[in-house]
Amino acid sequence: MSTREIVFVVARADDGTIALNGQVPWRIREDLQRFVAHTRGTPMIMGRKTFDSLPKLLPGRRHIVLTRDTAWSAEGAEVAHSVDEALDLAGNGNVSVIGGVEIFDLFEPHATRFELTEVHEDTGGDLFMDYPGESWTEVAREEREADGTWPAHSFVTLHRR
Repeated sequence: MSTREIVFVVARADDGTIALNGQVPWRIREDLQRFVAHTRGTPMIMGRKTFDSLPKLLPGRRHIVLTRDTAWSAEGAEVAHSVDEALDLAGNGNVSVIGGVEIFDLFEPHATRFELTEVHEDTGGDLFMDYPGESWTEVAREEREADGTWPAHSFVTLHRR
């Protein structure tokens, strides 16, 4: 039995927003720190648009990009064209899946844990994700108050039932 974890790491507003104009619409310091803590040292699997939205290659992590475009490449990216190919590239250790929506949908059957930042606002973004469904159970929650520069938010951990 494998002990490998496939972890979704995502921030989502109450209205389902995960992006606006191709970017995460919040800059919540603790959320960024949590993202680093959950992804550092793991291969990150993402779609091309998510890769393109990164300001630069993130240190201490491999960048595995799942794309349908067989001609696509980018410096610092390992390219996969299927879920199985991405998981094979990632090896046997833990994996972080960081988006976007299509990538989360493709990896949902494989995911074992969800590290979710619930942003308590209706952001009105242009990319939306449903709240994790019945196959997930909440095992931890930390509430954070609004701080003038960022909205109230919760850090939630869910495990597959």
